[in-house]
Amino acid sequence: MSGKVFAALCIAAIVAALVTGDGAALTAGALAGAERAVTLSLSLCGMMCLWSGLLEVLREAGALDKLSGISAGLLRRIFPRAFRDPKSAGCITACICANLLGMGNAATPFALSAIRQIQSTAPDPTRAEDDAITLTVLCCCSLNLIPSTLIALRHAAGSSSPGEILIPVWIVSGCCALFGILICRLASRIGARRRTREVSHG
Repeated sequence: MSGKVFAALCIAAIVAALVTGDGAALTAGALAGAERAVTLSLSLCGMMCLWSGLLEVLREAGALDKLSGISAGLLRRIFPRAFRDPKSAGCITACICANLLGMGNAATPFALSAIRQIQSTAPDPTRAEDDAITLTVLCCCSLNLIPSTLIALRHAAGSSSPGEILIPVWIVSGCCALFGILICRLASRIGARRRTREVSHG
């Protein structure tokens, strides 16, 4: 759908330029936008490579396993079944750490690995496990302590103080993460009761 919207906008811009006879301005704007896009992509790529490499080094060094042990008390309450498996626990911890650093793209591979591991040990692999659903929700509305991607975008846009968004980000992302966890727990209990009734009636 987004591709169709983008194509429609491009066609509308071209038609408007032809009608108004302002094709030179359209061409100049397109070239300038492409140049800025490449510059922004390179700056974000450097930041993403740095943090992704750091996370991989921490995982290979066993630091994520130690962090998993430290945070096990809290994460075990959020992911009660998944934390019984050390592999799932490690991937979940890496995903949460990446999200805390504001690197949603770097967190995605860890989240996919964790969900595959959770589903591989599930009694019914065809049904999404509650912990897999909770992790998906947390990846979408994660708590960001260091919103590195937003800070990099603000810096690339010429902001004089790109880090001034920290407190609003902490408040908003914290509320979103808490609300997402509560909704997942509520939905999990409702689903468990429904399955219990179906088994009893069956």
